[in-house]
Amino acid sequence: MTPSDVKATLSFSDGSPSIELPIYKGTIGPDVIDIRKLYAQTGKFTYDPGFLSTASCNSSITYIDGDKGELLYRGYPIEQLAEHCDFLETCYLLLYGELPNAAQKKEFDARVTHHTMVNEQMQFFLRGFRRDAHPMAVLTGLVGGMSAFYHDSTDINNPQHREISAIRLIAKMPTLVAMAYKYSVGQPYIYPKNSLSYTANFLRMMFATPCEEYEPNDVLVRALDRIFILHADHEQNASTSTVRLCGSSGTNPFAAIAAGVACLWGPAHGGANEACLNMLEEIQRMGGVAKIGEFIAKVKDKNSGVRLMGFGHRVYKNYDPRAKLMRETCHEVLGELGLGNDPLFKLAMELEKIALEDEYFVARKLYPNVDFYSGIVQRAIGIPVSLFTAIFALARTVGWIAQLNEMIGDPEYKIGRPRQLFVGSPKRDVKPLAQRG
Repeated sequence: MTPSDVKATLSFSDGSPSIELPIYKGTIGPDVIDIRKLYAQTGKFTYDPGFLSTASCNSSITYIDGDKGELLYRGYPIEQLAEHCDFLETCYLLLYGELPNAAQKKEFDARVTHHTMVNEQMQFFLRGFRRDAHPMAVLTGLVGGMSAFYHDSTDINNPQHREISAIRLIAKMPTLVAMAYKYSVGQPYIYPKNSLSYTANFLRMMFATPCEEYEPNDVLVRALDRIFILHADHEQNASTSTVRLCGSSGTNPFAAIAAGVACLWGPAHGGANEACLNMLEEIQRMGGVAKIGEFIAKVKDKNSGVRLMGFGHRVYKNYDPRAKLMRETCHEVLGELGLGNDPLFKLAMELEKIALEDEYFVARKLYPNVDFYSGIVQRAIGIPVSLFTAIFALARTVGWIAQLNEMIGDPEYKIGRPRQLFVGSPKRDVKPLAQRG
């Protein structure tokens, strides 16, 4: 943080003395007013529900400019990373601050690859769940349960523990997600294969059976790898803030990441692409393409309660930069699999066309977002809708770890403790039971 020569002056209309507050400048983005001494100097807190105007930390990992539609990982535009790098290169960048050279990439890839197996006893843990349990319920338990299997990496204040737990989490998350899927469909678990890339290995664990060898399709591998890259981090969102807040208590890395998984499950966060596919299937049940006009009319009617899922974004007030990349990938995958005439995909493309041309949506900047396209791509690959959020958690794990490690290494780090504006009853005395009305 760089202190600014300019100070903010806070004055009060009740005659209380004014105070000066320091201002800090980031590398890019808005200046930040430092209010840490506000309570000590004035006896007052700030009020900011959802922390929408509050910087809870300083960070050098990810930067978003919602007005420009810009997303940077360690300064690199997401478009360049998705085009020129694979997911594990992106993981290295987020964890260590720079892209790896050839030797570093080879060593990092090998470390992750050789940690992809999970303790065999986790299979028995998995069997404690109902087969129809939501994959996110299963994944939350499995990730939290890792702290019971890997005792040698649970000290969040030990840099070596954080390092090996980071590698373990990144490596084992695809195995756990695939195990959760296989369990739900009653198929045997497929063990990782060290000769395959990270993403090809995941597809094989998902879709192979002992009956025949599975050959990953390069187009599908690249598409899923791109989904992983685009979802790897997204600044101080709800799940990342949850991981930081959880980790601030000193809990172990596995527990902190499990808290992030639980937060991501919410339909307003990681569940958005699942909600988008459910919306498309609902329109299909109504009658498909022929009923789009009727559905759009309901969306425009504020009293209908019908929402257009997969369009617009809370942060991006322009086009979501990740959506542009996923749109290309979406059409590549549909072309590769010959799904252009699939009724649901035709419906999705018609909905995309309307949203990009209809003045109602254009004026409100309700462009298709990354959830719209990534949901379509995942369904085309064969991933069930219920597993979409688990895929998101798999990709976001590296971002959570990078953010957690950054917080632990911050000399200003302390346990999170938000304040409140109390609006309940003032102090009162308990009456004897007979005297209560």
